[in-house]
Amino acid sequence: MGPFEMVVGIVLIVTIGSIIRARYGIRRDRHGNGHVAGHDVETKALQAEIRALKERIQVLERIATDHNRAVTLDQEIEKLRDGSKI
Repeated sequence: MGPFEMVVGIVLIVTIGSIIRARYGIRRDRHGNGHVAGHDVETKALQAEIRALKERIQVLERIATDHNRAVTLDQEIEKLRDGSKI
């Protein structure tokens, strides 16, 4: 293998590696550390959504398990319905 063939081989290997990194969205920072681009923003948004959904589930569980307030809750809902018709 001559020097020209070796240079072509190295260029091909680097090019294939760059294509694979681009395909998976991997970016490098100035220190050479690779990370998935856009991953942090999406992860934070999903975590916030999960947190909000967990809070809603807690409220629903509290309403469903509070048997003493069932009648009062029905009355409050009816009051709200009647008030919206006015």
